[in-house]
Amino acid sequence: FRWCECDAGNLSALLMKLCQTFVFLKELEACSSSNEVKSSAVVKYSAAPPPTSYALLQEKTDLKLPPANWLRENPQLGSAGTTVLGSSSKSKPFSSFGMAYDFIDSIGDDVDVVSDSENIKKLLKIPYSKSHVSMAVHRVGRTLLLDELDIQELFMRSSQTGDWTWLKEFYQRLIDQKWQRKKKSKEHWYQKAILSKFLYYSINGDGAAEAVPDSLNEGEEEGEAEEFSPSWPATFTNTPSDSEESTAPKEFALGQVTSVPKEQNLPTLFNEGENSQGLRNDFVRNIMWTFEDIHMLVGSNMPIFGGGRYPAVSLRLRDNNKPINILTGIDYWLDNLMCNVPELVMCFHVNGIVQKYEMIKTEDIPDLENSTFSTRVVKDIAQNILSFLKSNCTKEGHTYWLFKASGSDIVKLYDLTTLCEEAEEEKCQNPFTLPVAVLLYKVASNMMLKARQNRKHYGTIRTLLLNCVKLLDEERHPQIIASAHYMLSELFQLDEPEEDGGESLRAGGSEDSYSDEEGEEEEELQEDSDDNGSHSTCSDPQDDSKAVAVIRSVGELSVPEKYRSTHQIRPSYVFPVSQDKEERCRHVLSCVLKGLKAVDGSIKKESDLPAADPNTPIPLKYEDRSASGACAAEKGIALLLDRVQEDQKHPTRSGMIPGSWQHRMKLQLFLKASKAYYVLSDAATNLLKYGRALRYIRLALQCHDAYCSVSTTLHPRVLLFHSQCLSLCGDIQLMLAQNASNRAAYLEEYSYQTKEDQEILHSLHRESSCQAFNMATDLAMDPEYQLFVSSKCYEAAYDLLISGAVKDQGPDQLAQVLKRLGNIRNEMGVYYMNQAAALQADKEGMSKRSVSVAEQEMWKKSFAFFEKGMKDFEAIADNTNTALLLCNTGRLMRICAQAHCAVSADQSRGEFSPEEALYYNKVKTANFFWSVFLHFCISIYPLSHPAVWDSVNWELSTTYFTLATLLQDYAPLSRKAQEQIEREVTEAMMKSLKYCDLQTESARQPLYQYRAATIHHRLASMYHSCFRNQVGDEHLRKQHRSLAELHYSKAVRLFLSLKDAPCELLRTLLERVAFAEFTMAGQSSSGAKLKTLTGALEIMTETCYAFQIIHKELLEEQTQVENPEAPESPSSSGLNLQEVMKLIGVFEPSLSFLLLQLVKLMTAMKRKPSNKDDEQLKLYKNVYSKLLRAEKNAPLLSRVELYMELLQQLNPQTGSGNTGVCS
Repeated sequence: FRWCECDAGNLSALLMKLCQTFVFLKELEACSSSNEVKSSAVVKYSAAPPPTSYALLQEKTDLKLPPANWLRENPQLGSAGTTVLGSSSKSKPFSSFGMAYDFIDSIGDDVDVVSDSENIKKLLKIPYSKSHVSMAVHRVGRTLLLDELDIQELFMRSSQTGDWTWLKEFYQRLIDQKWQRKKKSKEHWYQKAILSKFLYYSINGDGAAEAVPDSLNEGEEEGEAEEFSPSWPATFTNTPSDSEESTAPKEFALGQVTSVPKEQNLPTLFNEGENSQGLRNDFVRNIMWTFEDIHMLVGSNMPIFGGGRYPAVSLRLRDNNKPINILTGIDYWLDNLMCNVPELVMCFHVNGIVQKYEMIKTEDIPDLENSTFSTRVVKDIAQNILSFLKSNCTKEGHTYWLFKASGSDIVKLYDLTTLCEEAEEEKCQNPFTLPVAVLLYKVASNMMLKARQNRKHYGTIRTLLLNCVKLLDEERHPQIIASAHYMLSELFQLDEPEEDGGESLRAGGSEDSYSDEEGEEEEELQEDSDDNGSHSTCSDPQDDSKAVAVIRSVGELSVPEKYRSTHQIRPSYVFPVSQDKEERCRHVLSCVLKGLKAVDGSIKKESDLPAADPNTPIPLKYEDRSASGACAAEKGIALLLDRVQEDQKHPTRSGMIPGSWQHRMKLQLFLKASKAYYVLSDAATNLLKYGRALRYIRLALQCHDAYCSVSTTLHPRVLLFHSQCLSLCGDIQLMLAQNASNRAAYLEEYSYQTKEDQEILHSLHRESSCQAFNMATDLAMDPEYQLFVSSKCYEAAYDLLISGAVKDQGPDQLAQVLKRLGNIRNEMGVYYMNQAAALQADKEGMSKRSVSVAEQEMWKKSFAFFEKGMKDFEAIADNTNTALLLCNTGRLMRICAQAHCAVSADQSRGEFSPEEALYYNKVKTANFFWSVFLHFCISIYPLSHPAVWDSVNWELSTTYFTLATLLQDYAPLSRKAQEQIEREVTEAMMKSLKYCDLQTESARQPLYQYRAATIHHRLASMYHSCFRNQVGDEHLRKQHRSLAELHYSKAVRLFLSLKDAPCELLRTLLERVAFAEFTMAGQSSSGAKLKTLTGALEIMTETCYAFQIIHKELLEEQTQVENPEAPESPSSSGLNLQEVMKLIGVFEPSLSFLLLQLVKLMTAMKRKPSNKDDEQLKLYKNVYSKLLRAEKNAPLLSRVELYMELLQQLNPQTGSGNTGVCS
């Protein structure tokens, strides 16, 4: 820094030089990095042993002489050594399909390209090479499968078999009008021979093996024979071949069909012969190669050696007189990248004599002399070709042809599938059809395993399966078509709520290809090579109209991102998502029907099938059944359990062989249809469309019946599902019984049938009569029969769930069925109880009311059902419903007691009979259990089930109240003493009062208040009567008097709070006044009498409130009569005029008597009256005078108004502050 400070000029120059150096280094770094590409390779499978050291041949070794081990199989070389002279068959043209089958998990989404390494190299060398390119391209999801399409061999086969004539004519017309086959040169076979001998020398080394005869002529003849022998499969056979079985370990077993969670496994799709079609994965190794952002599954046969300082190297043989050109450099570089080999060992020879070896690093290959190329350009070529193919090969299932003529710069893409359709040739004449269809199916089935975790794959799966079905002929491949339709039905979820329902589920398109064995190296080294045939260097312009897409110049491929703008990773396919359950089920049934048609069409035996027209509706029976009809039906329904549990192993009606693919597929389709109809039935039930629901559950059970007929054994999950069907059928029959008013609409819904349902039924009838569940699914007109059928369905479901095969597998479902059983038995008990009550009501007015046999039968049935229902609820600890059934049992006992009441000859009610006492004792026994239950659950149920708590309280109160009322009104004095009856009445009344919930606000609170007021009134009346009739025991009389006063006051207070019981209030007050009058009669002192009468008059003034309510009711009735159109007041309670007149007949004399007695007593008083006494006396006289002069025949309204006026005059004088007085 001191130096810098001293010499600022030098510092400035130094800084400038440093900046220039930094810029230069940056540019150098950018230049070096621009020539680097990202590449990684992972070996997915390898049939080769671990790499071993290669033998370094001595100088002057003659490669024209064969080693002793030449052409013998060696795992180190794989097919690389044995195929060079054609001693083994040429690689099959579907090799990419073999790889795809072995690594099915990677197809459709993870991998961009599947192909032989030779095809990849040929594509990436297009801008540098004048050689022709001919490849078949297929799309599966986002994966492209690439295979060499050998036009020469294809056309040779065409001339022999007549297939592909349309392509030959198209090729000759538009591309090469003078096509002829060209043989390979002798030099070609010479170069391949010394390469093979070099590789065998390299693994042998000592050369001590016995030599084999060397004849290049023989090699040439073998090569020509191999060239002319068709390696293209002439036909696809369904016969399995041991020689074609792949020895490679599979990630996805061929022939194994995926199973969807919660479903049984699908049957095996097809046997090994039809599945693989001889498509083997013959590569020594399969590699997952990532080149920049392109993921490729590559097959390679390149021998790899190792050992010592070089763990992995590749061997190459070069003629020292011929320099390495750019094509050779790209070839070597790509091979090493794909196999992740870091170094290359080059052996140079002159006329077959070894000269020297040279070691080259892989990253140095692009910089070799005379072979320099930019790796970034190769990367751009790869990305542009992939973008071009993915943008234009958009249709899954179609075979595309990528073609470049020799010496031409134009690359064209044709859709061979479309050209084939235009030529009107059958699908089977395209040899790619079946392999592509099988691959589409396999990818879809593999994706089904992941579909539940990622629903977005549904659109892809659907597209794959639909394209698979389009490619195949139903007559030739019914098994694949049926399986595809079943998988399509699996895409529509029936038993789960929709997730991401509004999301567009997209499916990807993809391509397929197959790779061959190691290519002919020398052919690629010649830029102008024309070995494979005579290809025109110019193309007819009219050919462009047939091409899907055209690259006008191969130079465009070197331009970065030239085709990136048109790169469409995945076309958008939307999965039909619907929130409507019925629509989803209809999609499922449509797929099931297509699958059934495919299976039925493959079954040859037709003679024994029942004749049925699928266009003719199958009639659904319905009839009106009586109770006797239910008994006849019971035998049929009793067979339900036996029907589903029997293990049958007999031939099916259609002639299917048990265990065949048709047999297994029909099982799955029948079960799927049954589930779809079950969901439809459940949805219709929720919509209250019970006729439609019964039709759907009938179809579901018919599908299940056909399933049972075909199946040799029933899986526990199938039995669980059958239990659900029976439970739903029971629910529907119960709802039909409870909604008899809409029977005509239900009948119309039940009778309707779609064409799809008819065709499915037709397929079902091929296997079964489908009559096993008719009794359970008939639409009857009798509610009793419907309840009976519902009960039997629940019982059958319960028996299934407790059977050995299903036991302990569905505890929740068992609890639900038990709850349903308890409910239906409660419904049947209530039904028969109401029938008994109706019979009892019909006998009213008859002179003799003896209990009939029909009534007794109804009681027995009702009681039996209540008992069974309680056991069902107790089994699942459902205390709530147990309490409700106890309530209903108490009601039944009350009905039985009422039926046994005694009736005299004059139709009057007799004493409380012993039979009534017997049944009420049973009611009290039930009440005991109720009370225990209530006390046990008192801390829980008022909060969790207030309605149930309220219902049980009310029933308890009603039972005790009814018993007490009957004992009080119709006392059995002939059997019991008066005092005993009074004690029983008091006990029952107090228990009834105990269960009257007066504090909780609810809809039933006014009823509780009214009952409590009535109880107090009755008890007061009873003690009033005891007080009047009691003689001798003065202490007991005082007790009765105080109790009567207490209950009268409580009754009045409760009636006043009701505000809609004027008659009851008036009667209670009048009885209380009468009680005071009776008390006065027993008094001797004038002062005591005057005090009692004054108190009675105060009670009488409280009746003013009752008269106000009566007056209001009378006015409303009068208004209604005068104006009928006026709306009725909601507060109107319906006044009983007869009762009012009767009470007024008691009120008027009682008030007159009180006033008269008061006037007499006050007039006869000996002491001098005060001014206040005089005023009271005048008032009493005045009121008494008006009461006497009142018109007896005046209208009721006028008389009530008069009473209100008089009571208002008396009220200020009494000094009462009661809320019941007139204001």
